[in-house]
Amino acid sequence: MDLSVNGPKIILRVKKLYDAFGNILGNPITQTTVSLVIVTVGLIILSYFVTRKLTKRPGRLQVVAEKLVNMLYGMVRDTMGEHNLKFAPYIGTLFLSSIVGTLIGTTQIFRSTTADLSVTAAWAIVTTGMVWYNNIKNFGFGAWLKGFTEPIVVMTPMNIVSEIANPVSMAFRHFGNVAGGSVLTALIYGALAAVTHAIFSWLPETILAVFPPLFQIGIPAFLSIYFDLFSGFVQALVFSLLTMVYVGGACPPPEELPVRDKKAKNED
Repeated sequence: MDLSVNGPKIILRVKKLYDAFGNILGNPITQTTVSLVIVTVGLIILSYFVTRKLTKRPGRLQVVAEKLVNMLYGMVRDTMGEHNLKFAPYIGTLFLSSIVGTLIGTTQIFRSTTADLSVTAAWAIVTTGMVWYNNIKNFGFGAWLKGFTEPIVVMTPMNIVSEIANPVSMAFRHFGNVAGGSVLTALIYGALAAVTHAIFSWLPETILAVFPPLFQIGIPAFLSIYFDLFSGFVQALVFSLLTMVYVGGACPPPEELPVRDKKAKNED
């Protein structure tokens, strides 16, 4: 069985440069880049067609769209609080980009965007940036730094490691499940082809060369349902929920925010 499992292939480079050691530099356009563009453009087009003719008497498509939007806002409200509904568009975009980016791999033409660590790492870094920004905005830079020394100063190194570990674990969890499923599916595909070849090895080589791998029919479909649909949906939901929990923790209700100056105290 000749099977090769590789990362995203580089399609072209925008500008080819060389460093002092002869290594090729430049901005590579990979399979993941192409998939990201397709997913982004596809979601934009879908959003346009769903929302271009909103009416007071909605049709079936508008009813479904409104139901999904209400579910999204309800989930954000229950997880982050009423005051954080402004984050709902970001959470919805994150979830759709994740689930559609995973499902695009089922076409066998395009690569799943979430099977590339650079994609999930970028999402995790954006989430961490939002958490740090809102912590500093709501509690002050000094309080944010002081938080690393709690409950006791000796815990500072562990708190710093924990802060860095959060985005790392988010990125690797999502990437690992999707990429692992792709690798496992590819291995099973190859094994089923080998089984077909072994069972029908008595056929002439000319016939065997064009003989369809019968054992690949049906079984991979069930694998796709689990790894692409179920696992992809679960990972998108988990990533979105973790984002809501982390960002929500940095944005408590207004009444729980500290009063940092006399003017704010007088206004209260």
